[in-house]
Amino acid sequence: MINAIEKNLLRGVTLLNTITDKQYNDKSVAPYYSSIGGHMRHILDIFDCIFEGLPNKKIDLAARKRNASVEEYTLNGLIYFETILDKLKSLRYSDFNEIVEVKDDLGLGVVVVNYTVAAALAQAHSHATHHFASIGYIISQLGIELPDADFGFNPTTPRLQNLEN
Repeated sequence: MINAIEKNLLRGVTLLNTITDKQYNDKSVAPYYSSIGGHMRHILDIFDCIFEGLPNKKIDLAARKRNASVEEYTLNGLIYFETILDKLKSLRYSDFNEIVEVKDDLGLGVVVVNYTVAAALAQAHSHATHHFASIGYIISQLGIELPDADFGFNPTTPRLQNLEN
């Protein structure tokens, strides 16, 4: 599990190493006018919430740090990625079946549910892939090349074959 999450997050690192700060914080793409940096910060904040909550087994997914400089500068994004990847690697020998309390606001108020550590990490991983897909749309609109063919694709998503006959 850790290796798959790490591999996926490294796609973000690859992207950040190939774009400018201007591309990273560009909010010109409709319909949401969000930036690559905003999505990256959000992805990493979710992982950070998990790591912050693990010591006391209480994860609050609404307690995101929302560090604006991570959204603006690729260097700050890369530093945040490094921090999250280091924390992820430190979990390699953890008990992934341990129960943790996860709190979040689902839109109608705060709910608290029990997850395993594995479930929390799997959700954060899927969440990252979903946001990478949104980033992929922004990238295409800005004329930037995807870092790799799997960026933003869930491994279970069927791929269209070449449509040219």
